[in-house]
Amino acid sequence: MKMTFQKLVIGASMAIGVGAIATVPAQAGTLTGATIGGTAASDYLVYDMSGNSTVLVPNTQTNVQKVLDGNAANPTGNVELRASSEQSGFDFSKNTTLTGQIGDKSITLSSLTATDWFSTGSVLSTSYGVNNFANTWFNQFYDAAGLASNESAIKLALNLPSFTPSSFIRQQAFNAFYGIGGFQRSSDPNISYVNQNDTTGDIKIGLAGHYNLKDYYAPLLGSFGNFLKDGFQASEVVKVTYNGKTDFRYSFSATQSGLSNNSGPGADGKSHSGNYEVTIQGIPPAAVPEPSVMLGLLGVAGVFATQRKLKKASI
Repeated sequence: MKMTFQKLVIGASMAIGVGAIATVPAQAGTLTGATIGGTAASDYLVYDMSGNSTVLVPNTQTNVQKVLDGNAANPTGNVELRASSEQSGFDFSKNTTLTGQIGDKSITLSSLTATDWFSTGSVLSTSYGVNNFANTWFNQFYDAAGLASNESAIKLALNLPSFTPSSFIRQQAFNAFYGIGGFQRSSDPNISYVNQNDTTGDIKIGLAGHYNLKDYYAPLLGSFGNFLKDGFQASEVVKVTYNGKTDFRYSFSATQSGLSNNSGPGADGKSHSGNYEVTIQGIPPAAVPEPSVMLGLLGVAGVFATQRKLKKASI
């Protein structure tokens, strides 16, 4: 009977200890120590939120850190990198960066330069059909905008023969997009959050943009603007450097952010209405046991120590 009671006590103690270990929830890390840099380090804007509107606030490190604390369900503002990209005389050779720590590792988010878009590895080329990022991205943009499915109507509008190849129409659209500074316009990402799943290591980056991009591009693209798909979506592009690797990240699918730029200087009532989330594979941070886990482990260790003492006493 005595041994049965001892086993019950030991079993219950171990269950409590193991339960404490098993119920530790997955944690999500956020970007810390956010700083602005790059070769155009002063060319950025910070948008906080006021009600359902994003509003410009002073460019301070405190504000930069504050507005990055949201997530996909609750964006809290954003930092626009290389904010002057739509202005005349824009220097497309310079960039603005946002750097911080996530999961004990450094991550840098950057605007894009002409070299990022147009480099073929040996020269810069703004021609359609060459092997560079501009062509890769634009072909996806063209399809997402619904232009591929409207090529018959585009041929009629441009007085082109019916046998005109798709590549020629894409070339004309590429040239039109380049002519309105479309690549510069797509190079100034609005970073709304940077979060990491501490279990999988996945790093999710929120990019604020237009939920319906047709509203933005239709007035700019001339004849092509008439054939844009209603409600088409495309984010700006962000250049991400993490753990020694650099990638370009962008998305053609948005969720409604619950915000829009309705008040303050430059408000247009449409910006920041969409949240585009992109992901990179990160490295899970080293696990730090929670206090409940440590207590559970100590409890299990204590049980075994007690068991040894009881065995000695029963001899």
